[in-house]
Amino acid sequence: MSDTVRILHVLGGTALGGAESRIMDLYRQMDTKEIQFDFLVHSGAVKRAGDDASAREPQFYDEEIKAMGGHIYVLPKFKIYNYFAYRNAICSFFSKHHEFCVVQGHMTSTASIYLPIAKRYGIPITVAHSRSAGVDKGLKGIATKILRKNLYKKTDYCFACSELAGINAFGKKQVDDGKIKIIYNAIDAAKFAYQPEVRAMMRKRLKIEDKFVVGHVGRFSHPKNHPYLVEIFAKLCSMREDAVLLLLGDGPNRAKIEARCEEIGIRDKVLFMGNCKQPQEYYQAFDIFLLPSLYEGLPGVLVEAQAAGLRCLVSDTVTKEAQATELVTYMDIKQPASVWADEIMAQADYDRCVTYQEMVEGGLDIRKQAAAYRNFYLNGDSSQL
Repeated sequence: MSDTVRILHVLGGTALGGAESRIMDLYRQMDTKEIQFDFLVHSGAVKRAGDDASAREPQFYDEEIKAMGGHIYVLPKFKIYNYFAYRNAICSFFSKHHEFCVVQGHMTSTASIYLPIAKRYGIPITVAHSRSAGVDKGLKGIATKILRKNLYKKTDYCFACSELAGINAFGKKQVDDGKIKIIYNAIDAAKFAYQPEVRAMMRKRLKIEDKFVVGHVGRFSHPKNHPYLVEIFAKLCSMREDAVLLLLGDGPNRAKIEARCEEIGIRDKVLFMGNCKQPQEYYQAFDIFLLPSLYEGLPGVLVEAQAAGLRCLVSDTVTKEAQATELVTYMDIKQPASVWADEIMAQADYDRCVTYQEMVEGGLDIRKQAAAYRNFYLNGDSSQL
């Protein structure tokens, strides 16, 4: 019998996203002979719980997870009307799988369903981990709010990546009473540290050596506010001809944003890079980082941008815990796009520097956090987190 401690992370999927990337950063720090991560994800391609990922299209991190020895299990996607089928699938899964020491649910929209079931089937420790400070629009958002009611009573531990994310999932009183453990989204800060030679190489590869590069990293989805972002960039283009917008990520709204760029005459100045396996190299090529999100939990991309020594213009709706340096300027997304463009111009000229020590001191480097998680996973002690 293996002595390896197995931890089950419950997520929507293993695509390239903020929560997924932070979990993978943590996973890479683990000795997998001692602690192994497995993943329970959701897919519309399955009707009941499956024992592997073959029932769905492969996603960004699948190959790496399997190479590290992790398993990927699949549940049907929750669609409100299939509540009983979804619940039955979870019961079926945990009736067969008793090997996990901890079930950590990052998908808090349905955590009130799957975490109590996991506990009933003998899982020693359950965790609800809030990664976002908002909910989807419409019926899905309403359902999420209902299902999260009293979630803190249905799990052993409540984690959140920021105070706002904690309030969003568990309620202000629980946060004020200290019942929610706030754990910042840490990154491998050394990997993103500013490197002039990498910057020169990337800008040459992308043929933007003589350009002023505005960068953004994020999924093309409603919270990221891409329509406003491209309006800001369009205003900037009227101020300087050498401006280029570099967009990393993919998602359901990408085609709409491409069409909008065409419509307002900036398509030839916008580079859509899709999902990238080495995002740290692209940060080097940026001159300034833009994040006008409608809401965030604690955006890892903002942490990455600061680790890369970039000036960052960020929506004032973004959680303040993500600010580890003086490089961040918070701005109002209700202002005209031209106000943001003016601020980009005002901050365009600065000396890029290495900020690694500031990231460590701000608790945003993954190495120290990984040691605290190791203690939690092995001993159930959350005091160091």
